[in-house]
Amino acid sequence: MRPLALTMGEPAGIGGEITLAAWHALRKDGPVFFVLDDPVRLGAVAQGGEAPTPVVGIDAPEEAADCFADALPVMPLSLPEPVTPGVPDPRNAAAVIGAIERAVSLALEGRAAAVVTNPIQKAVLYGAGFFYPGHTEFLAHLSGGAEPVMLLASPTLRVVPVTVHVALRKAITLLNTELIVRVGRIVASGLARDFGVRRPRLAVAGLNPHAGEDGALGTEDRDIVAPAVAALAASGIAVSGPLAADTMFTPSARARYDVALCMYHDQALIPLKTLDMSGGVNVTLGLPIVRTSPDHGTALDIAGKGCADPTSLIAALRMAAEIAEARGKG
Repeated sequence: MRPLALTMGEPAGIGGEITLAAWHALRKDGPVFFVLDDPVRLGAVAQGGEAPTPVVGIDAPEEAADCFADALPVMPLSLPEPVTPGVPDPRNAAAVIGAIERAVSLALEGRAAAVVTNPIQKAVLYGAGFFYPGHTEFLAHLSGGAEPVMLLASPTLRVVPVTVHVALRKAITLLNTELIVRVGRIVASGLARDFGVRRPRLAVAGLNPHAGEDGALGTEDRDIVAPAVAALAASGIAVSGPLAADTMFTPSARARYDVALCMYHDQALIPLKTLDMSGGVNVTLGLPIVRTSPDHGTALDIAGKGCADPTSLIAALRMAAEIAEARGKG
């Protein structure tokens, strides 16, 4: 299989540390990947780690497989300024954006099987021309304007926030029946295509407490969410809801569905991160390329301290390879 392209993420965060740890974990039996990063910066991170990590520069993705067992393959991108762990430098922002752009380009060209992104510090990137709410929207732009859907997946739960990186007040104003239906259809198609779930079961959360109590606690569930559930069911999708969000994440409830569609960001991410903070993976559905990411941020507060947990990145790399293989068979 073609190698995976891993982006550097915020260089002052934990991306370099978890990248090196992921290589150690996967070098013998995991999917081959290369990282778009500054070899000097990455070499400095490697020297500070407990286990020595050889880093080798490559000119093309096709070279990664030959050296992966012995060294971490790096496609070089230069950072103009030295990196201090925990202290982002806006002067390095263009290189961070460039790593994402190059990875997507390689995936679209068919030279990388998937894109896996290390976490970015969005506020630092805005001055360099990054005007997107997050990775997801930027990747959609780079991929030709597809409508992306954020899926968070762990072994125990999959969730999708219908509205994502917006204030809660705005999320409520953005929510409408058509949006829920579009997201539901993309999710159903994505689970079948990328995860092998032949007839996905969707559970749709209500917006209000107790899914609105028949309008007593808000009419949005009756007027917006319920019609979306009906429309999805009419199109042949196995779907239930609107469900009370405070009871739909118990073990017995989770056994009845394959993915939970949630109305806003925290309604989806709180249960997933509570159940499996380390093993969660961010997957972008609806793109022409495969993209995954660890389900955590840059962790500036622990950068450079040698205590970053690579579990989520390792899971993201494995899941990217699995999805790419599933698409190849489709």
